[in-house]
Amino acid sequence: MSRLFIALKIPGEIREKIVNLYNEAIKDSKLYKWETEEKLHLTLKFIGEVEKEISDSIINSLKFVSDYCSFNCNLTRFGIFYKQDRSGKTGREARVLWIGLSVSNQVNQLVEKINIELEKFSIPAEKRKFQPHITIMRLRGDEGSNFIESFENFRFPEVRFIANEIVLMKSDLLPKGSKYTEIKKYNLK
Repeated sequence: MSRLFIALKIPGEIREKIVNLYNEAIKDSKLYKWETEEKLHLTLKFIGEVEKEISDSIINSLKFVSDYCSFNCNLTRFGIFYKQDRSGKTGREARVLWIGLSVSNQVNQLVEKINIELEKFSIPAEKRKFQPHITIMRLRGDEGSNFIESFENFRFPEVRFIANEIVLMKSDLLPKGSKYTEIKKYNLK
């Protein structure tokens, strides 16, 4: 079994810029556990656990992705996802710190097409609206309100870039965190 997801790969110089941005936003940023630079990506679709033969079929079914042109992207702001209760109501417990992305509408169309394609393998479509973001930290809850405010009040510079690779990734959950392995790369036009 493999735990898979599909991601828009963020270029190396932009991942580096993201690290610089959160270092600017918070003093003593080295005191916190950030997602590693090489793990920064935009998740298009979380697939979950699948058998090897299904993952091989998924690789083939995603070939259409290479027909898409590269995407214009823009980093927009820091944001926080809060824990939700069973009814879906959002609480005040911060769970994830992220950077928002403004992307072309073609990314939304691609996400829809991926969902349709993966339903052939009994992988359900995501019910929530696609919200383009890059997770930069999973919060433990003890960071404090000053930490949150530093990011909410940060004046974000314009950071535009072109993303030209989609990857099928394997995620292995390890005691020290997850490890990502690229299974298949799809180059965009």
